[in-house]
Amino acid sequence: MLGVRRNRNGLDRKKKVKRESNPIASYETSYRESIDQPERFWAKVAQMITWAKPWKRVLDNSFEPFTKWFVGGELNACYNAVDRHIDGGRGSKIALIHDSPLLGSVRKITYFELHEKVSKLAGLLVRLGVGKGDRVVIYMPLIPETIIAMLAVVRIGAVHSVVFGGFAACELCARIQHAEPKVIIGASCGIEPTKVVNYIQELNDALTMSTHKPSKCIIFQRKGVEIGDLDPQRDMDWEEAVKNVESAPCVPVEANEPLYILYTSGTTGEPKGIIRPVGSHLVMLCYTMKALYGLDPDDVWWTTSDFGWVVGHSYMCYGPLLYGMTSVIYEGKPTTTPDPSSYYRIINDYNVSTVFTIPTVMRLLKQTDPEGKYGAEYDISSLKRIWVAGEHLDLTTKTWTERIFGVPVSNHWWQTETGSAITGTCQGLKNVCEDEGLTTGLPFPGYNLKILRKDGSEAEANELGRIAIKLPLAPGTMSTLYKAEDRFVKTYFTRYPEEIANTTPAMLARVITNAR
Repeated sequence: MLGVRRNRNGLDRKKKVKRESNPIASYETSYRESIDQPERFWAKVAQMITWAKPWKRVLDNSFEPFTKWFVGGELNACYNAVDRHIDGGRGSKIALIHDSPLLGSVRKITYFELHEKVSKLAGLLVRLGVGKGDRVVIYMPLIPETIIAMLAVVRIGAVHSVVFGGFAACELCARIQHAEPKVIIGASCGIEPTKVVNYIQELNDALTMSTHKPSKCIIFQRKGVEIGDLDPQRDMDWEEAVKNVESAPCVPVEANEPLYILYTSGTTGEPKGIIRPVGSHLVMLCYTMKALYGLDPDDVWWTTSDFGWVVGHSYMCYGPLLYGMTSVIYEGKPTTTPDPSSYYRIINDYNVSTVFTIPTVMRLLKQTDPEGKYGAEYDISSLKRIWVAGEHLDLTTKTWTERIFGVPVSNHWWQTETGSAITGTCQGLKNVCEDEGLTTGLPFPGYNLKILRKDGSEAEANELGRIAIKLPLAPGTMSTLYKAEDRFVKTYFTRYPEEIANTTPAMLARVITNAR
């Protein structure tokens, strides 16, 4: 397949699309071991992160479906995402690049600087009485301070619940009432191409409706777009409040304690509070950066999502930082900030090697700039691959994207409940697909997948059916629903005939509706 690469002089050059890999083991070997000998397999993978205390047992599946991984082990998510890179001599490396065409600003934050900002905010939270297990709601836009807030919360062993900035007061209120946060961290506003979203007003309205009132709200005032007055009794200006605060150290927590609560409505109406266990999630995320995405820590990674969604948690915050990478945060739109050149410019300016986005982004670019003319002046030769997930990828969109960007497009499938891919074509392992087509790949290590008919019998090849995941679920999958363990079991688990599932409950993922 031939793709078009644009160089700085605007000249096109043809380049064969490479399907690169960086094998650390074969897919077949890794997958089979993860299913047949999960304790041995995940004990090896878990060495990718740093533990404050070793685990006593890798897997405890004695109380299904409430599986536990790395039982008794202790660690801290912030230490693994920030401090350990500094301890390893990589503190001067750029951790985050924030690009905001709406404000005309670019900020680059090193691991040293990230550590300082996170530690100070964590110290403020401690001063406000936040401790291990306490909840903190975060309501912020696409700015580095959102990641700083997330890391500050988990640094002291507390639990964050990030709310999508596009949610208005009613949805924010529902999450505040359910999570009952001791403190809320917010921002003054979000920036859109045609408007400024007043976050403070939405927060005020939500708290007026809420029966739960936090002790304090920490508000980050965005420079150049000051909005609203703070409540002197309740609100604190972030930058002023941290000036005379002692930095807080990392607090290790047991591996099965919650890292965060993430609310999802899914297809069942009432929002569900997904609880993510800290230990196994960090292990899985770090592993996916290498095994699935085939990345090197020196690669530059760019995920186009929002922090309020699971992709924002896994692959804008934790995944790339755990792996010690540089990650781009783009506060803009694909075609209107200011025009369809934005994606090419970002790749060019920061030598992005991998983009993780949704097919709709590429459909928008194709619709507004079908020949990629807006990208002609940019050199995007650093790009190696584009990953998509979250919705159907059609052949036309995939073919167009590969032609214009000159790299393979890889589709993969996962959901909020799992926190990372259920299926994918592993670029960091020995590849099993020469031509990926529209496939979402094979089961990722740890996921024992079966395609079943309604009666529980196993489907034939190419037959539509239900995707069932046999217990134990892979590391990093949600451990339960917050304040709703009965709902957790009723919503996600059923029992198939003994000859198919050996009387083991299976997690229903979705009904296959197309041949992706």
